[in-house]
Amino acid sequence: MEGFDIRAPKGQKKNKRLGRGVGSGHGKTAGKGTKGQKARAGGGVRLGFEGGQMPLFRRIARRGFSNYPFKKAFQVVNVSDLNRFADGDTVTPAALAAHGLAKKRGVTVKILGSGELTRKLVVEGALVSASAREKIVAMGGSVNAASGGEVKEGAASAQAESKGAAEAK
Repeated sequence: MEGFDIRAPKGQKKNKRLGRGVGSGHGKTAGKGTKGQKARAGGGVRLGFEGGQMPLFRRIARRGFSNYPFKKAFQVVNVSDLNRFADGDTVTPAALAAHGLAKKRGVTVKILGSGELTRKLVVEGALVSASAREKIVAMGGSVNAASGGEVKEGAASAQAESKGAAEAK
C-alpha cells in the first residue's frame, strides 16, 4: 500500500471549504452568487416571506372550528379476531395486547362487529359497538361496559384492574 492509494472511508463526506481561492471552485463569493440580500452576512428572508406580497398563510381564509386536536383515537379489533381466544375466556385490553391485537399502549380499544364470532366470550374493559355486542351476546357471552378501555402494562395495570373491579362491586 502506497501513500497515493489511501482513500477516505466511505460515508465520510468532506466539508465544503468556502472562500479558499478561485481554484477551489468555492472561492471569491463562496457559492453565494454576486451581491443581493442573500449574499450578505446574516442575509436572507424569514420563512413564508414573499417579497412584500401578502404571504400564502395570510391570503387563505380561516373559518370555523377544527376538532382535529381533540380527536379520539381507537385501536380497532373486529369480532372475527376474537376467535383466537378459547371458549369462555375473558377478553380485556391486556389480553388483546398479549394476543397481538391491540399493541398501542394508552390508546382505547374498541371492538367492532365485522366478521363472525364462534366462541362464547366475556368482554371487559373495552368499548364495544352495538353490532359487536349483539354477536357476543348471541353466542352466549357477555359484555361489561368499559370506561377507559386503554392498554396498560405491568403491575400498574393489574392494580388498576383490581381497583376497577372493587369499585364496580
